[in-house]
Amino acid sequence: MEVTNTMGAEALVRKYLESDAGSDLLAEMVKMTAELLMDAEVDVMCNAGYGERTEDRVNSRNGHRDRRWDTRAGTINLEIPKLRKGSYMPSLLEPRRRAEQALVSVVCQAYIEGVSTRRVDDLVKSMGIDGMSKSQVSELAKQLDSRVSEFRNRPLDAGPYTYVWLDALFHKVREGGRVVSVATVIATGVNAEGHREILGMDVFTTEDGAGWVAFLRGLVARGLSGVALVISDAHQGLVNAIAAVLDGACWQRCRTHFMRNLLTRVPKAAQAMVATVVRTIFAQSDAVQVKAQFARVVDQLEGQFANAAELLNEVEADLLAFATFPVEHWKQIWSNNTQERLNKEVRRRTDVVGIFPNRASLIRLVGAVLAEQHDEWAVGRRYMSTESLIKARTQLITEEVAEAEEVTAVQLEVAS
Repeated sequence: MEVTNTMGAEALVRKYLESDAGSDLLAEMVKMTAELLMDAEVDVMCNAGYGERTEDRVNSRNGHRDRRWDTRAGTINLEIPKLRKGSYMPSLLEPRRRAEQALVSVVCQAYIEGVSTRRVDDLVKSMGIDGMSKSQVSELAKQLDSRVSEFRNRPLDAGPYTYVWLDALFHKVREGGRVVSVATVIATGVNAEGHREILGMDVFTTEDGAGWVAFLRGLVARGLSGVALVISDAHQGLVNAIAAVLDGACWQRCRTHFMRNLLTRVPKAAQAMVATVVRTIFAQSDAVQVKAQFARVVDQLEGQFANAAELLNEVEADLLAFATFPVEHWKQIWSNNTQERLNKEVRRRTDVVGIFPNRASLIRLVGAVLAEQHDEWAVGRRYMSTESLIKARTQLITEEVAEAEEVTAVQLEVAS
């Protein structure tokens, strides 16, 4: 005999509110709806309703099996019908997956946000779910791999990339039964439309020249072109790699890293004063004044802080490379604030993990964080205007032509 529900919706809701299940009304309603849907699916598969006698029946029920279902309404214990012939898997549940896709997204997002696998268990419990093991969280996080791989290997077709920044962070990773420090390198740039992009990231065993060369060649192979200026610290392997791979690009020594090096040559009591004096070099309005102020600062420091003045003289060309570019770009070129903010955000997420179980997990987390930042930059305000970028490239071409003509004139004069 077929059992039908004659209770109206209002009476059904009142029943749950008045019962002990009233405090879990939403979960109970989700359970009831899911089981009604499963009953309807099984009726179609059997070609007959529950308890119905008919010659058209092709299968029959054989009890049920319990299955835990994690939903946003909490953990629900479903009673899934079993069939005498074959098997039945509800369409509302994905095979071999115990959580909704929404839960997967939440857990993966928590992982991106820097929540450790040990803490995610508390997170899912607060959502009304019984909990997840560390291995389950790690498996769910691996679903980010395809997204990160796509992002890291996408073509760089928005060039020319006039300005490029390169930097490295260090993280702890377990390898071969021990904990080692690896370099996570990040490249950012400004595309033809004036927006910043995360160009790429990779992990090296050591921050050496060979690693940087391979990394830069990978960027070029993906389409990196038109690089006029590269901003980075003075790591010799990196500087050599820039010269070898990015032919024709100038190198600007990172002002923040240089200032740290400079102040090690000055007594602590005088460091604030020296830093203030050096910063005046970058506060000028044109290239002529920048060079004049640089000379004045060196003269001022030479008497009392000879070592600092000597270092300034040694790095003049590298420190003032920005002065050959349009004035409106100077602040963005030598200001390391944006890069430091990006590094700080990466560190905030990775510090929670501490020691990564392997390189793949490090790439997964950092890659996902960088992909999110890249998306934010793509829809945010422009870092530089397209007109000023065109001006910069035109100015460079003009200077290159003038230099070539000057060299030719000297050669002709010598020949004559």
